[in-house]
Amino acid sequence: MAREMKDSGVAWLGVIPVNWKSDRVKHYYATHKFVVGESADKYERLALTLNGVIKRPKEDRTGLQPDAFNGYQVLKRGELVFKLIDLENVSTSRVGFSPYTGIVSPAYIVLKPNRTVNPRFGYYYFISLWQREIFNHLGDDGVRSSLNANDLLNLPYLFPLLDDQNQIVVYLDRKCSEIDAVLKKTRDSIEEYKKLKQAIITQAVTKGIRGDRPMKESGVIWLDTVPAEWTISKIKYTIFPKEKPVLPMDEVITCFRDGTVTLRRNRREEGFTISFTENGYQGVDVGDLVIHGMDTFAGAIGCSDSRGKTSPVVHVCSTVGNNRYFMYFLRYMAYSGVLMDFSNGVRIRSSDFRNFKKLAVFEMLVPPLREQNKIVDYLDSTLAKIDQVIKQKEILISELEACKKSAIYEYVTGKKEVPNAY
Repeated sequence: MAREMKDSGVAWLGVIPVNWKSDRVKHYYATHKFVVGESADKYERLALTLNGVIKRPKEDRTGLQPDAFNGYQVLKRGELVFKLIDLENVSTSRVGFSPYTGIVSPAYIVLKPNRTVNPRFGYYYFISLWQREIFNHLGDDGVRSSLNANDLLNLPYLFPLLDDQNQIVVYLDRKCSEIDAVLKKTRDSIEEYKKLKQAIITQAVTKGIRGDRPMKESGVIWLDTVPAEWTISKIKYTIFPKEKPVLPMDEVITCFRDGTVTLRRNRREEGFTISFTENGYQGVDVGDLVIHGMDTFAGAIGCSDSRGKTSPVVHVCSTVGNNRYFMYFLRYMAYSGVLMDFSNGVRIRSSDFRNFKKLAVFEMLVPPLREQNKIVDYLDSTLAKIDQVIKQKEILISELEACKKSAIYEYVTGKKEVPNAY
């Protein structure tokens, strides 16, 4: 028999069980802030990440004076913590349930539950609100990039009986744990496939794809033996930056960190720094070798699949042979850390090769053109099969995340009732 429902009076909550109360957060939670100074040393420093509330490394506090912690808050075990800023950023969590006692920076809101609520029920409830972007639409203008305590305390809050809260928590803890285990296994598998891709590229561009063959010492510090008939040449003699004109109808092309070089609209529009001018932009033709001057270390090296234009931070190049072979060799250099170890990037984990001369001094292996073509054919075919496997796993991840999101929402809003077995 279906449970009896009633209108919650809140559009984004819809109907709720008739015996549930719809109230305000402030009637069940309180904010509390302790300005800590000299006493800060007795607390662990905490932070909220995608992995939940974590302890910061102790070295993060090296050299900090007691007054550096003024405005920090004590976050106690079993309390909830919320990030105040970057609500639209889905790459990090907005809501956390703390398994620790420690201190957090003023960039967080801490909520202390009263005795009538199970704080993990509250955690799941607020997670559901964040996932449905409710936090992003609290302001009069409908768009909010930050959160304040008053907004949070005045949000609608659902209040089932404590026994019902406990059952929901037990069910969701188990359900989410099962899904998270599959997600972890799937993500780990994807990482293994990515490592396999790197290993296949390394083998092909440094040893070739033939069987036993005569080898020679490379004389390059980051290479050992290489095929005897291959030549070793500096990049400046094999890869040549071009300055191509921009055509009136050209759209912006982006060189992504996964090596894809395509029209920006083919991937996504958000998350980019948009330039108001296009000074220095250059044309790109299909098949051109494209090297991102700042993200080279991450593998942002590819051959364009489109005609368009790109920013001056990118090198648009031709080569002495098959552009895709040189693309794969440069990716090997990126994946193996060569480009990072010899770069002078100004950002953490970056490489600064905006000046092509800094890249041009590296040595690279150059097989005969016929063998370059065979290596490219082999790598294109083999890696495409692995990419297809990865794509299927990414689809599974999306489906699992959607299932988890749906389960949390349906149970914390009473749309579904916990099975009797729980």
